[in-house]
Amino acid sequence: MTAKHTIQTKRVYEDPAPDDGHRVLVDRLWPRGVSKERAHLDAWLRDLAPSTELRRWFGHDPERWAEFQKRYHKELATPERQAALQTLADFAAEGSLTLLYAARDTEHNEALVLAGVLSKRGHKPPAKSAARHRDSAPPIGRGARAAPRPIGGASAHRASASSPHRAVSRAMRSALARWRSSARLIW
Repeated sequence: MTAKHTIQTKRVYEDPAPDDGHRVLVDRLWPRGVSKERAHLDAWLRDLAPSTELRRWFGHDPERWAEFQKRYHKELATPERQAALQTLADFAAEGSLTLLYAARDTEHNEALVLAGVLSKRGHKPPAKSAARHRDSAPPIGRGARAAPRPIGGASAHRASASSPHRAVSRAMRSALARWRSSARLIW
């Protein structure tokens, strides 16, 4: 049985569903009236949200939607946001990903733009053998993202390389470590 790898968008006010997978809030501001417990988040990538200036300019006006998408794509091209996008791509590669937003407008919001960007990147899950090889490859050059390093150093990786379950948890820990270093965690 293969896992579904889907990207969906949902209002944060909706109840979590079993098929949500990783739930990531992509708004800059915390949604009103929602507690951390009720949100059931795996991450809050507030730095991936549109800038305050762009958000205020857009104001969820459908006539500005096309221009908003262009401007937001330009904002997403910065290195800081590319790192956060990579975190989302890693989540999507592991299974289902739900991008959460608070806006009432379900047809014109940043989560839809992000879902489109991730779909264009091709978030296909890696093959089992490719994933194992990727995790064991050393990084190339300074700041390269060729392979996530396992927590505990190379010796911990070699000791558990035979277990696919440990490889998944190593990849998850590595993705979370990258996310924590690239995005501000506000809790």
